[in-house]
Amino acid sequence: MSDPVLALGLGAFALLLLALPLSFWSVSSQGQGSRVVRLLVAAANLALTAQLVLRWWQSGHFPISNLYESLCFLAWASTLTQLLVERSYPSPVVAAAATPMALAGVAFASFALPDQLQQAAPLVPALRSSWLVMHVSVIMVSYAALLVGSLLSLAVLVTDRGQQLELRSSSIGSGGFRQAELASAGGPGGGFNFSSGSLSLSEQLDSLSYRTITVGFLLLSVGIVSGAVWANEAWGSWWSWDPKETWALICWLVYAAYLHTRLSRGWQGRRPALVAVAGFVVICVCYIGVNLLGIGLHSYGWFLSA
Repeated sequence: MSDPVLALGLGAFALLLLALPLSFWSVSSQGQGSRVVRLLVAAANLALTAQLVLRWWQSGHFPISNLYESLCFLAWASTLTQLLVERSYPSPVVAAAATPMALAGVAFASFALPDQLQQAAPLVPALRSSWLVMHVSVIMVSYAALLVGSLLSLAVLVTDRGQQLELRSSSIGSGGFRQAELASAGGPGGGFNFSSGSLSLSEQLDSLSYRTITVGFLLLSVGIVSGAVWANEAWGSWWSWDPKETWALICWLVYAAYLHTRLSRGWQGRRPALVAVAGFVVICVCYIGVNLLGIGLHSYGWFLSA
């Protein structure tokens, strides 16, 4: 292939394609091969890093101006988030849950997009601003964190389906005291007996999902605010109810509801996981659906313009 940028994307795709079945095999084999999966994902992240740097050097602007570049940037941020989460909790389930998203992003960018959306192009006047790096990169990193967190919530729904999760203080990190039982011996005056123990797989995934989504939500908030400032600078309006802006607000509200249910209502386990999965669908509509329909100021226009 003559274009090294596209070749690096295909290399990342091959590495993630190899890592995906190994991650599922690692789950079934109680962790065997997890180190190999992490090495493959790390190598894919390095390939995507080299790809983005090379595209930046070729085009002369930050490589996030079209759908191909943003998908590759999303895959890069997703693999980085996955590696950071696995550093906190090196479970094969994390790789099995998160790897498919990065693989799907690179595959869609490399094989589904038409050639005109894969090639670098000069920036339109509205994008020739320092806000491009601030707004779009923060939004894409927030999407990656929210998507990985939502996939971990989906893993909560899949694992230990027949058990009732017993979580205590998981919203702030889930400490060692997980269960309180009324003392059954020792005569009158017995109080509560707090037992300490390690977290189960579902409990750990729930805690990781919460923390990852919290980081993503904060980044999404920063991205929306910076986008409003940029819109006012470029178009003279802080908020124009563009379809992309509307769906970004819906996304923010869904994950705000997720955090509210955990912090205020005390929801843990499967109920907030369902909200997070709904947020995953909303992000897909906001990022892919709205952009490709060719409507609004943020569209890339493929389906309706084809």
